[in-house]
Amino acid sequence: MATVDFLVELGTAELPPISLQKLSKAFSAGIMQGLKAELGKDAQTLLAACSVENFATPRRLAVKISGLIDEIPASVSSVQGPPLKICYDADGNPSKALIGFAKKNSVELEQLSERDGKINYTQQIAAKPLAALMPGIVEHSLSELPIAKRMRWGANKIEFVRPVQWLVMLFDERVIDCEILGVQAGNQTRGHRFHHQQPITINNPAEYEAKLQRAYVIANFSKRRDKIVTQVKQQAELINCIPHIEDDLLDEVTGLNEWPVALTGAFDKEFLSVPQEALILSMKEHQKYFYTTDEKGQLMPNFITISNIESKDVSKVIAGNEKVIRPRLADANFFFENDKKISLESRCEKLKKIIFQQQLGTVYAKSQRNAALASHIAGLIQGDQQKAQRAALLAKTDLVTDMVFEFTDLQGLMGYHYALNDGEDTEVAQAIFEQYLPKFAGDQLPATKTGLALALADRLDTLTGMFGIGQPPTGSKDPFALRRATVGVLRIIIEQKLDLDLKQLVELSVAQHEAIAAEDKAKVAKQVVLFMLERLRAYYEDGTIRIDTYLAVAALAPSRPLDFDQRVNAVEHFRSLAAAQSLTAANKRVSNILDKQSLDKQLPIDSALLTEAAEIELDHCLTALDAKLMPMFESSDYRGALTLLASLQQPIDHFFDNVMVMAEDPAVQKNRLALLQKLRQLFLRIADISLLN
Repeated sequence: MATVDFLVELGTAELPPISLQKLSKAFSAGIMQGLKAELGKDAQTLLAACSVENFATPRRLAVKISGLIDEIPASVSSVQGPPLKICYDADGNPSKALIGFAKKNSVELEQLSERDGKINYTQQIAAKPLAALMPGIVEHSLSELPIAKRMRWGANKIEFVRPVQWLVMLFDERVIDCEILGVQAGNQTRGHRFHHQQPITINNPAEYEAKLQRAYVIANFSKRRDKIVTQVKQQAELINCIPHIEDDLLDEVTGLNEWPVALTGAFDKEFLSVPQEALILSMKEHQKYFYTTDEKGQLMPNFITISNIESKDVSKVIAGNEKVIRPRLADANFFFENDKKISLESRCEKLKKIIFQQQLGTVYAKSQRNAALASHIAGLIQGDQQKAQRAALLAKTDLVTDMVFEFTDLQGLMGYHYALNDGEDTEVAQAIFEQYLPKFAGDQLPATKTGLALALADRLDTLTGMFGIGQPPTGSKDPFALRRATVGVLRIIIEQKLDLDLKQLVELSVAQHEAIAAEDKAKVAKQVVLFMLERLRAYYEDGTIRIDTYLAVAALAPSRPLDFDQRVNAVEHFRSLAAAQSLTAANKRVSNILDKQSLDKQLPIDSALLTEAAEIELDHCLTALDAKLMPMFESSDYRGALTLLASLQQPIDHFFDNVMVMAEDPAVQKNRLALLQKLRQLFLRIADISLLN
């Protein structure tokens, strides 16, 4: 058995740049999974010496495997059958069990043998050339690629993400004879579309990358990406500015170019009067340019673009890019100046013509509901209720501006600029921007109280409305992003330390929805609160909190997220204490004892019935702690309370070591259960510690 280098390259029309990396990784992963399936239990050993490289450009997906075995080694397969005693009848004839085993393995009875008192079938499996299996492995990997929409080309029924134009498949110098996706495999690839139009012969996989580079193709995605970063930084240094290289745009640009060349262009300074976010969005989304700023973060009238050719006259390429961006920026400037002529307040009427959701009414109706709820929330967090109401009424009006119609990602931000232009209060304007925060995991939160109130009201209105009309999230479907909205509400309340009751807010929001029948409002409110509290699990799983810590608090269903969070952090701290393990075990034991008794109310403790030293000691400790704990519970000092409760370890252990809870005397038994009930209730003022692992 020898080792070889394997190469497969699929040449196509231009692949979608955003998904190029994903397709490349899936292609190589699929091939390796196919190899492991063919090699069976010895796959890890047989593939240990292999190294795998991915290659991806706009016109190709390729995988090179170095040090691959050239054949699947010969092996012996042994299958154990039924016991010998049931394989023959009294006359020595084969039984149904024996015949069935032979038939299952497609062998004659004479080919079976006996081993350790059982029938056995041993088969010699010859070595198998791997080259013959590679086309099937590659084809299966291609069929499993994560392609959202496949296309056909020509007159055939073959489907792929883009039309396939050539195929290279080599085992060292040998071409693997096969046809995949309608193309015959060979050893010829293609270089850069403009710089190298002649076919390139690949004699062996080892020369693949170098030959393509000489043909103006950097086949390795990561190397091409790194080159773009280096060139962009070099260009920025020439004009003394800071380039902004964001990962999503960088990956997309890398997927658009085979031979990247960074060039710097400029636009008229007059466009800088437009909010820079609009200019940045235009450069990034429409032209795929990297924008630049000065040291203070102010946008510079320069951009850096990546060309896919090495031009002899770069000035013409730069001029072409400048010519293309100018009308885009001119449009943004026109929209901005035109929009400023009409106040946001005068646009409110237009919201009556925009449907938010068929059953929930117009955006105007939503704004009215948001205004009432935001005003209420502002009062609860010591904010300005009038500002919150005003911000909510104006919050959606930028949706009917020309700028947001053209650049939808600017909603909220343009409302902020237009509100300032209209002379609105600064905090009102800021809240219009902050209503959409946080937009994604880890995003910033609203900073103003008016913004906090509006952001909460907007999300709660959507949540209660969608649940109210029977459209909660189902499985992977969540068209109104209710899960994200919920996490946004929880983050705002917890991280901004707002002492708000979800139950109260949800009930108020539900009450405002005319689409929800009066008799259903209580049920809907309960569903929404439960859904939101369950999302806390995902919130904590993204952090460092253990899941059983969350479950211990969730068992009490506190409806104030900030209070929930304080309990969670207190329990997590409790787990670090030396007494935690013993107290957790004791809580489990107490819980089991009490659950079996089905006690429906708090039993009184009769001191006269306490006779054992250990139970007297525990009673005294509980009574002494009770007075100290009450102020802690009232001030939500759960960490301090649990630390104090940890002092009960010794008296609890002493109690269980020396006291029989289920005493023969019913009165004594009931009294001891009351003692344990009091102990458990103290812990349950914080969390159900018995649920900790």
